[in-house]
Amino acid sequence: MNKTVHRWTILAASTIVLLCTGAIYAFSVLAGPLSASKGWSMPDIMLAFTINSAIAPIPMILGGFFTDRGWAKWSITIGGLMFGLGFFLSGLATSTGMLYATYGVLAGLGQGLAYSGCLSNTIKLFPDKKGLASGIITAGMGGAAIIAAPVANFLINQQDAAHAFRILGLAYMVIIAIASFFIKAAPANYQPAGWVPPVQAGGHFVNKNWLDMMKTPQFYLIFFMLFTGAFSGLMIASNASLIGQQMFKLSATTAAFYVSLYSLSNCLGRIVWGTVSDKIGRNQTLNIIFAVIVVAFLLLITLSSTVGFALGIIILGLCFGGVMGVFPPIVMENYGPKNQGVNYGIIFCGYSIAAFFGPKVAANMATANNGDFTKAFYVAIVIAVVGLGLNLLYSALKKRAVAVAKS
Repeated sequence: MNKTVHRWTILAASTIVLLCTGAIYAFSVLAGPLSASKGWSMPDIMLAFTINSAIAPIPMILGGFFTDRGWAKWSITIGGLMFGLGFFLSGLATSTGMLYATYGVLAGLGQGLAYSGCLSNTIKLFPDKKGLASGIITAGMGGAAIIAAPVANFLINQQDAAHAFRILGLAYMVIIAIASFFIKAAPANYQPAGWVPPVQAGGHFVNKNWLDMMKTPQFYLIFFMLFTGAFSGLMIASNASLIGQQMFKLSATTAAFYVSLYSLSNCLGRIVWGTVSDKIGRNQTLNIIFAVIVVAFLLLITLSSTVGFALGIIILGLCFGGVMGVFPPIVMENYGPKNQGVNYGIIFCGYSIAAFFGPKVAANMATANNGDFTKAFYVAIVIAVVGLGLNLLYSALKKRAVAVAKS
């Protein structure tokens, strides 16, 4: 018998938390003014963002460990407050080393703990709508920059970047502290009223821990599928402004608008594709996403106009969002809800590898070709095709497993 759980309230509160911690994606708005006011070089400042991203698997797995043991509220609250404190202390940084410690390490660890707790806890509350719940919760993370960027810009114009860091950090701590009062841990084996779980192959649902997960061939396919799905999205996310200016001759201001358009598409894609995957299945959804990624890059290559750039940016943003919304339910459907936190944290390392290679490949190829990203786009097409092939193999493996279980 489940105790009363207001799951939509928990979903809303968790999304609000991620609308705060997702401000890491607005760092580009703060980096330039911080460089101007402190006299630090841009590469030195951007290293703080790299550190923040690089340590993501650690808090993701740790937050998953806490969440799987019923401590989601603590993972979210402590992580969220760490993030806000890291942001605030970044506004007091007197050296790049201190910025690395505050924004890179403290905010990075906090963001990962909060994200892992919010995502894994919420999806356990929506076994009937896993795609929708995952889409909404990840949309909070993906769409945060839409709010944070203009607010940060306003605060910078008021005083400077350090002032923006301090005010935002304080605001995030207050908002997260309030939201945490409405977050509860998902009860074990939660089922919403009136929902009947679908019968699994073999007649029962198997929960696997991370060791058992890694012994299955599906794990490696899912891991590398996440890598291939995230690669193109991260490539564009980190270079959208440069692509607009160097390949499509846009002004810096107009290119910034397209960056916001990409963020909005990314945000919407998480909800749209998550909902679609609930209706037509995760495999079919991923087949469409990978195919559409290829089409989007071909548009960027063949249509050398702002229309081509706009279409490419919107489509790739929607697809990147779809990837981030679809994979959490895939992990739960393969390995059960009990260990979802740790299991997805490990799978998420595929995203982290894509975050390391995607932006670098694009930047290096553009530098070698006088600012032209065309060759990088071809690499992204090949990787998307590989992802499509992996998904077809994964689908065939699943069908064979179901057939064996029924025989």
